[in-house]
Amino acid sequence: MDAAPEIFKAYDIRGLYGTQIDGDVAEQIGRAFARVLARLAGRPTSELGVGLGRDMRLQAPELAVRYRDGLMAEGVHVVDAGEVGTEMLYWLVGSRELDGGLMCTASHNPKAYTGAKLVRRGAIALSGDAGIQDIRREIEAGLGPAPGGGTSETVEIYERFQKAALGFVDPEAIRPLKVVVDGGNGMAGPMVGPLLRGLGLDLVELYFTPDGNFPDHEPNPLLPENRALIMQRVLDEGADLGIAWDGDADRCFFIDDTGAFVDGDFLTALLAAALLERHPGATMLYDVRASWAVPRTVERLGGRALANRVGHAFFKTRMREEDAAFAGEVSGHYYFRDFYCADSGTIPALLVLELLSKLGRPLSELIGALRSEYFISGEINSEVEDAPDRMAAIEAHYAACDPPPRISHLDGVSIDFDDWHFNVRSSNTEPLLRLCLESLVSEADMERRRDEVLALIRG
Repeated sequence: MDAAPEIFKAYDIRGLYGTQIDGDVAEQIGRAFARVLARLAGRPTSELGVGLGRDMRLQAPELAVRYRDGLMAEGVHVVDAGEVGTEMLYWLVGSRELDGGLMCTASHNPKAYTGAKLVRRGAIALSGDAGIQDIRREIEAGLGPAPGGGTSETVEIYERFQKAALGFVDPEAIRPLKVVVDGGNGMAGPMVGPLLRGLGLDLVELYFTPDGNFPDHEPNPLLPENRALIMQRVLDEGADLGIAWDGDADRCFFIDDTGAFVDGDFLTALLAAALLERHPGATMLYDVRASWAVPRTVERLGGRALANRVGHAFFKTRMREEDAAFAGEVSGHYYFRDFYCADSGTIPALLVLELLSKLGRPLSELIGALRSEYFISGEINSEVEDAPDRMAAIEAHYAACDPPPRISHLDGVSIDFDDWHFNVRSSNTEPLLRLCLESLVSEADMERRRDEVLALIRG
């Protein structure tokens, strides 16, 4: 099978197993990835060490072998961690100073999908702009004969990774909170489960056994239908909070003690505040979609807040450029400087447990202070055929206001008035415009502004 161009996405490689990605394609990707890493490192492939991991998807064992075969065919030494969460692969690459890493995963996608997340030395992500399209071009040009000579070793990293993650908190400070956890039959169970059990929490475990069939719900807690059960279970159990993870467990999501979902921007503000106590004056990054709760919280506490393009590759690069201690995305990705600037689904869970234990206040109270001041729409998708023209028309419409708004093109177009703002950006893979809007006035004002912008988007 030839590698279809559409599997090479903005942030990863992803497609349907069997029709877009099979073993042959995986081996080609492995070979091409080795060559791209060699150019980035300025060394021959025979001198490279590359980490390899896979998630619980049904086809992952087969494809991981073929990725490994492709890497070894180019002379690479492969360090195979087996079935792990994505952040464990990042930790392996960072802690062993490997030249790169390949995680066989399709993250939160339905079970028919497979793919790969790719990083270079330092766990810096490849992206469509930097590396992923180079892999596509290598394959399309024809890979030719393979030099061979690669080697591999198998490593067990669970215990060392869990020790490293636990180093972000004071375990003795965490009280025996009652916590409902939903692993979505993904990698959270084996990755985070042992840590949580060791903290003496009163755990109610849902779907903590990895199962690539996803018999209970898809591993994407951002979709309301996938978090309905944990929200109700938090109420039924009288729990202090709920925590859910996506399939490869590099994102986590929180439910407060009233059963309400905690938006990612508010969680970013909460984590930033906690981390500023440890890193006074530190730089924190947030994405262009986020609530003003994030920069205002950071700046009020003496930190430096910088907006950033959406996407993990852009965050990991910018964190290094700015020496940022922490970054958060609305989508549930949280990045830590002391974790190789990589995203983690484990560390935020531990930090929130520690924060609630130390403050002795319910999560609903901490988040409620933000909900009562910042009224957010969440991300709203609209199908359009002429996204660039629509965005230009929206910008022209609001630029004509008196007084004019502040306008940014960091990612899509951001329009900021004094008491409300919004960001509109196009999808990298679909004919969609994505809107996030916030008002500081009221929920009703947010809804009125939201409907006004949506009318412009949808024509």
